[in-house]
Amino acid sequence: MKIDGQRITCLESSPDRSGQGEPAVIFVHGNSSSARTWLPVIRGDFGRRFRCVALDLPGHGQSEPARDQADYSLPGYAAVLTAFVQELGVSDAIVVGWSLGGQIAMEAAPELPDVGGFAIFGAPPVASPAQMAEAFLPHPAMAALFSAQVSESEARLAAESFTAPGSPLDISEFVSDILATDGAARAGLGASAGAGRFADEIAIVSALRQPLAILQGADEQLVSLDYLQKLIIPGLWRDEVQLIPGAGHAPHQEAPRQFAALLTEFISDRGCEQ
Repeated sequence: MKIDGQRITCLESSPDRSGQGEPAVIFVHGNSSSARTWLPVIRGDFGRRFRCVALDLPGHGQSEPARDQADYSLPGYAAVLTAFVQELGVSDAIVVGWSLGGQIAMEAAPELPDVGGFAIFGAPPVASPAQMAEAFLPHPAMAALFSAQVSESEARLAAESFTAPGSPLDISEFVSDILATDGAARAGLGASAGAGRFADEIAIVSALRQPLAILQGADEQLVSLDYLQKLIIPGLWRDEVQLIPGAGHAPHQEAPRQFAALLTEFISDRGCEQ
């Protein structure tokens, strides 16, 4: 697919006939990841019921690098997501964002008024750079995720932070995605976020007309559950953060069945069927 002349690649499921009339689901991956991170979900029953489309952000996966380095920012990525949804013709889709993908979903939300709902995880809403220290847990891997140059050992440390401590999950795919990502994407994102070049996400989620689900691995290493539980979000699904046992920052990989079941319940509960 071409968006403003730039090649954006994606993965898509092929739902069976029983999924007719269900909303499409757009998946947005995290920093230094790619669309393939969603395969455990979209290759299962969830992908057979719903049309799932997972894009590679610019500089990630098989998509082209950003032509303007300023686009390696939350506003830049949000513009890509908005155009992607419009190009697909699924303005009433459910948007699911992991980590950076969740921050992108929040940034894009005001430009996606017809979306049926948002589900985010590993993405605490913040209003300013100052809140990041409270929203995110200190971890040595964080520096690598915003550095232009990343060694294999640093990539492995970062990948380990995506899972629950001691997780048996094979992290080699995480490592290869980190190493394949355009380093300018990480550096640009870090610089722009540090300068406050993003919207007030707390104000956005507080004003959402659509339902919002916030999921969290019970053994998350990067995002503070205490911070999330202090937020007051009127449209929060089930009025609380939904915990997924035995998972860390990437429950879609560590516990794909439980993750997909929660998403299915979210879509059903909020009456998003078309």
